[in-house]
Amino acid sequence: MHTRRQFLRKMVNLLAFSGAISMPLTSKLTRVWGKMQKIILPEGTKRESLVDKNPAHLDARNLEITPLSEFGTMGLTNHAVEVNSWRLEIKGHVKNPLTLAYQQITALPQIERNILLICPGFFVNHGHWKGISIMELLKLAQVEKGITRVTIRGPRPPSEHVQAFPIGDALSDKVFLAYEINGKSLPEKHGFPLRVVAEGYYGFDWIKYVYSVTAEKS
Repeated sequence: MHTRRQFLRKMVNLLAFSGAISMPLTSKLTRVWGKMQKIILPEGTKRESLVDKNPAHLDARNLEITPLSEFGTMGLTNHAVEVNSWRLEIKGHVKNPLTLAYQQITALPQIERNILLICPGFFVNHGHWKGISIMELLKLAQVEKGITRVTIRGPRPPSEHVQAFPIGDALSDKVFLAYEINGKSLPEKHGFPLRVVAEGYYGFDWIKYVYSVTAEKS
């Protein structure tokens, strides 16, 4: 039997880009779903106590920001990107595929949010992330109707990591792309020049060194 939470998520993803409801309303519904059944962490909660928790069940609004010097990291940490030649590709079911330089990305409207990152069994980071909306990128590329997910890749092969996210999570900016952490440009080990920030997802879904966003249909 589906829970109310599961039903709402399913309906949001079904209606997104279908033309049945507007994008602002879809985004609002997604945010409502995201706040349901979450545990609000009290002030003073120790990060270490959350290392085996599911971030999808936690509201970290009261949690202190983790100093960047204390950030844990896993996976690839030494992938060097030449920012002057690096480009972000926006492709798939779009009418106007794009390749954007770093300076073009940082000039777009910004998102700033405090988001909890949990690598289960290893570490917990609560960072102040700054970046861009995936929906802003898709609108620039003139995304087609009927999109159900976005697939993000990084870095380029042979170390490529691929992850797909429901379109509802992109609509609500629950999943976005960050180029700053705690007021500083992303360090190389944390995914410079661009990485996924994914509220409610475990750290292995937070792809680093992003180079591609693809709009897809089921």
